[in-house]
Amino acid sequence: MADTGKTGILLINLGTPEATDYRSMRRYLKQFLSDKRVVESSGPIWWLVLNGIILRKRPKTSGRAYDLIWNRELDESPLKTVTRSQADALAKMFEGKANVVVDWAMRYGKPSIDDVLQRLTDQGCDRILLFPLYPQYSGATTGTAMDNVFDVLKTMRHQPAIRSVAPYYDHPAHIKTLADSIRAHHATLEWEPEVTIASLHGLPVDFVKKGDPYQDQCEATVAKLREELGFPDWKLLLTYQSRSGRTEWLTPDTEETAIGLAHDGIKNLTIIAPGFATDCIETLEELHIRAVDAFLKAGGQNCSVIPCLNDSTDSINMLKTLIDSNLHGWV
Repeated sequence: MADTGKTGILLINLGTPEATDYRSMRRYLKQFLSDKRVVESSGPIWWLVLNGIILRKRPKTSGRAYDLIWNRELDESPLKTVTRSQADALAKMFEGKANVVVDWAMRYGKPSIDDVLQRLTDQGCDRILLFPLYPQYSGATTGTAMDNVFDVLKTMRHQPAIRSVAPYYDHPAHIKTLADSIRAHHATLEWEPEVTIASLHGLPVDFVKKGDPYQDQCEATVAKLREELGFPDWKLLLTYQSRSGRTEWLTPDTEETAIGLAHDGIKNLTIIAPGFATDCIETLEELHIRAVDAFLKAGGQNCSVIPCLNDSTDSINMLKTLIDSNLHGWV
């Protein structure tokens, strides 16, 4: 008897608020900051801090940041725009295979993992390949996305078979695509970059001490990227961004490093974010605006942020390569 089931491919990204107003931001931040994978604090004191302080103040400041980079045409965050475009482009790559369905979801916000998993199974997908779009693994990103998937599966009487794409921090196709994007961007500049910062999202040091492999994988990504580009260590620097609160976070910090480089006489700087598959608030506001401004105010002359791989042809081909390697026996 022929197999009539379908295979679903589910791209998973971090998440996005539905709008930049106070209520929308508060709803999004509450879901995000209530995740024990993201903030391990618990108990009545944390509840009071979260609901009495953070969720009173941060929706306004975060809303202003999102407002600077909001996609006005579609009235949504760029993260949602690009993730949808990545899924659409990959769907076109599988147009010749009627038994493959490509979809996308957000860990926080909409479309939710819950809804999209149900949608895929309703379409007849009895096998689903999960693709968390995080090159480096952390419990606070890939881990919580997978937790969400398994929570949904626990409610299903007829569960689909599940596979997941492994972290691709050192995959040759990913490293080459990143290196090519740096070369291509540098070729468009009218000045010669002296140093490039590879800015990865930060993580509390305590998470790493407890066994999270994120730091090791970030270091491996940058080491492979230096090798591919032929750069010495000083020409491609690893830094971490987006730290918050009083907890000790991974260092060195991106903005502090940019300021230090300017003080040391570096005039021309580029920044890349090799831990982000799509441009988002952390790249478009934190790097394109804040980090660039910090470098220039500290005495730098030129600073440019290299776009994430996004939905470029090279990016989609790379994602397709990773997907194909995980579909053996299914498609």
